[in-house]
Amino acid sequence: MAEVGEIIEGCRLPVLRRNQDNEDEWPLAEILSVKDINGRKLFYVHYIDFNKRLDEWVTHERLDLKKIQFPKKEAKTPTKNGLPGSRPGSPEREVKRKVEVVSPATPVLSETAPASVFPQNGSARRAVAAQPGRKRKSNCLGTDEDSQDSSDGIPSAPRMTGSLVSDRSHDDIVTRMKNIECIELGRHRLKPWYFSPYPQELTTLPVLYLCEFCLKYGRSLKCLQRHLTKCDLRHPPGNEIYRKGTISFFEIDGRKNKSYSQNLCLLAKCFLDHKTLYYDTDPFLFYVMTEYDCKGFHIVGYFSKEKESTEDYNVACILTLPPYQRRGYGKLLIEFSYELSKVEGKTGTPEKPLSDLGLLSYRSYWSQTILEILMGLKSESGERPQITINEISEITSIKKEDVISTLQYLNLINYYKGQYILTLSEDIVDGHERAMLKRLLRIDSKCLHFTPKDWSKRGKW
Repeated sequence: MAEVGEIIEGCRLPVLRRNQDNEDEWPLAEILSVKDINGRKLFYVHYIDFNKRLDEWVTHERLDLKKIQFPKKEAKTPTKNGLPGSRPGSPEREVKRKVEVVSPATPVLSETAPASVFPQNGSARRAVAAQPGRKRKSNCLGTDEDSQDSSDGIPSAPRMTGSLVSDRSHDDIVTRMKNIECIELGRHRLKPWYFSPYPQELTTLPVLYLCEFCLKYGRSLKCLQRHLTKCDLRHPPGNEIYRKGTISFFEIDGRKNKSYSQNLCLLAKCFLDHKTLYYDTDPFLFYVMTEYDCKGFHIVGYFSKEKESTEDYNVACILTLPPYQRRGYGKLLIEFSYELSKVEGKTGTPEKPLSDLGLLSYRSYWSQTILEILMGLKSESGERPQITINEISEITSIKKEDVISTLQYLNLINYYKGQYILTLSEDIVDGHERAMLKRLLRIDSKCLHFTPKDWSKRGKW
C-alpha cells in the first residue's frame, strides 16, 4: 500500500464521497493538486466522469491508497522526417471528413410540407402528418444531443471575441481548479463551481464580498460596507425593458457599462465551465433578470447576446444563479430571449456548446413550446389541421434545426405510407399538461417595452 507522502499530481485512486441519496460511494478520481496546511496534507481531486463542479479538497482519510494508480511516464514520440514530436504517417491515421449521402429512396423530413392531425391505431390523442416534399440535407437534422458542434463532426475554431467565448485551449491545471472559496452576494453566500480569473490576491480569502447592485468585489465585509455608503445603484445599470410583478429585465450595453459587464462575466464564470473569459464586452448586450423588494432589484440571472450575430445566435451565455435554480427562472430567461427574437422578426438559437444544465433547460423549453403549438391546432371544416416546420419556427422564433431535433428527441416522428407522422401519444400529452401546470412563471409580451436597434451601423455601438 502506498504512503500518503508518495501521492503526487496525476495519481488516480478511489475517493470517498456522498452521492445525491446521501450514501457513501468510492468513484475513481484524479489528484490535480497537493498542498500542505500546518503539516496536514490536502488533495484537490477531480472525480472521473463527473462534472467539474463536484471537484473538492479532501484529506488523506478519504483516499483508498490500496488501489492507487501512479501516472505513467510519457513515451518518446516516434519521429517522422527527423522532426521530433511528429507521428509516422499512415493512411489509417489520416482524419477524413465524413460525408453523409442521402439515397434517392430515403425519405427526408420537409420544412415546408403541411402537417395534418388525425388519430392513429386508436391509442393516440393527436397525430401530425407531414407530406413528403423538398429534401433536406441530412446533417441539418441534429438527431443527437451532441450535435451541437459543426454539422460535419469537425469542431469549428473557437470565436476569439466577446466576453465569454467557447475555447478549451486554455484548460490548464490552474483553470481546472476552483480558486474562490465563497462569494457573498447580498443575502446569499455562493459556493463557486469553477475557476474564475479574479485577481490573485483575492483567491486566498475565505469569502469574497460583492456589491449585489454594481457587482464590484472587495476583500472584506468592512470594504463592502464602506462601498455601499457610496454606491447609488439599487438596480443594474441600463434600461428596464420589462416589468411584471416583482420580475424585471434590464438591458445593459457592454460598451456603455464596461465595468458592470466585466464584473458580471467574472461572477458568471464561477458557474460556467464551458466558456473562457475575455474582457472585450463591447460587442455584447446583457439582459439581467432581477427580483424586486424594498431594498432594490436583486440579480437572479442573466443572458448575453451579440449585437450582430452572423450565425443567428440569440444567446451567447445564460445563467441562473444557484440560489434561484430549480424555480422556473431558467426557463423564464430562455422564454425572454425568444420574445426579443420575435420583436426583432428573427429566429434564434443559443451559442454552442451548451452546459449540461443549459441543454436540459433548452430541451425542456423547446419541447413544451412546440407541443403547445401542436396541441393547439384546430381542425377547419372537418379536415385535419395542417402546419409546417417553417410555420412552427416562425410562430416560436425557434430555429428550424432546433425544431426538428426536438421532434426527434421526443421521438414523435414516424414514417407511414409515404408521409412523416408526428404522433402525440397519451403519455406525451399528459406529461406536457402536468409540466405546464407547474410552469407558473411566464413572460407577458404586453409588459415588454423593447425597440431593436440596427447594430450594423457601427456608430450605434
